[in-house]
Amino acid sequence: MKITTATKHFRNPLYLESGRILEPYDISYETYGELNEAKDNVIVVCHALTGSHHAAGFYEGDAKPGWWDGMIGDNKCIDTTKYFVICANVIGSCFGSTGPMSPRYPLEESYRLRFPVITISDMVKAQISLLNSLGIYEVQAIIGGSMGGMQALCYAIEYPHFAKKHIIIASTYATQPWAIAFNKVAREAIIKDPRFNGGMYDAEDIKKNGLDGLAIGRMSGHISYLSENSMQKKFGRNYVENEGLYELFGRFQVERYLDYNGYNFSKWFDPLSYLYITKAINIFDAGRNYDSLEDSFSNIESNITLLSIKSDQLFFKEEMEHIKNIMKKIGKKDLVNYACIDSNYGHDAFLVEIDKFIPYIKDVLR
Repeated sequence: MKITTATKHFRNPLYLESGRILEPYDISYETYGELNEAKDNVIVVCHALTGSHHAAGFYEGDAKPGWWDGMIGDNKCIDTTKYFVICANVIGSCFGSTGPMSPRYPLEESYRLRFPVITISDMVKAQISLLNSLGIYEVQAIIGGSMGGMQALCYAIEYPHFAKKHIIIASTYATQPWAIAFNKVAREAIIKDPRFNGGMYDAEDIKKNGLDGLAIGRMSGHISYLSENSMQKKFGRNYVENEGLYELFGRFQVERYLDYNGYNFSKWFDPLSYLYITKAINIFDAGRNYDSLEDSFSNIESNITLLSIKSDQLFFKEEMEHIKNIMKKIGKKDLVNYACIDSNYGHDAFLVEIDKFIPYIKDVLR
């Protein structure tokens, strides 16, 4: 599989929903496979909150491949012998695209809290600029899970003729109070950490030592990505063997797991990016700029496939079913397909138990 990683620099302004602009801005992206001469074999993959453009394959020295390596590659579900796959890092992130720690032109200092609030629509608008700059004006499919699914839905509504098919996984039509509440805990933990210092933290120190607030916030978020059954199966009530049961700070295995993931995460993800992206997720509402959700969905002209997860504790299956029901209500039932995946892995099932999703995605692409 041919892998290309690049960053595209744009000098033209990106006009944001807030009325602010980004000028200039960068988009980092990765491609897999070969673009054919007609440029009509493209599939766009959209990443989730803490993902990046590195969706498949290995970088030199990597212990783990890209986040959807089991799905993308030669003769895999998203077959790179047939398709040219592109995954772009969203604006606001910390993996190469312009975000809060990027230099604020014409100054060398970082934006930090001067960075504008961005939305899911802004992320998609930036990706459209990238794709158009590559001479790509129509794609076969757009696929995304969680926040990536929000992007795929935005593409369907705001650019109805850009993709022939959209696959939306474990996502929603509008972020609900339950998910916003989890994000609130994470955001407060970051903001109230003294070392956050009003956004003026030492970025190199964070990379070396992490940020306690971000680690705690990640623990909160991680709970919502799992499910009761997956936690029971993975940890039960097992205790860390060398930590005494009657020691105040002795831990159950699930506690050690959250510590490990939270504190490691805080060393490689930027705290301000976490704040800005969770804000974009919180304010996501596919009907916000329309009279109603029905009015919004009336723009959809291409096929959308909805894959919810039975045990999802972040974006409940009923939220995906609501999209299906609205499409039927407005007379577009022929454009929507829905399936609920029976998995005990919770929200993260589309990253963990991908074999259950492959038949559906293969069927759509076929």
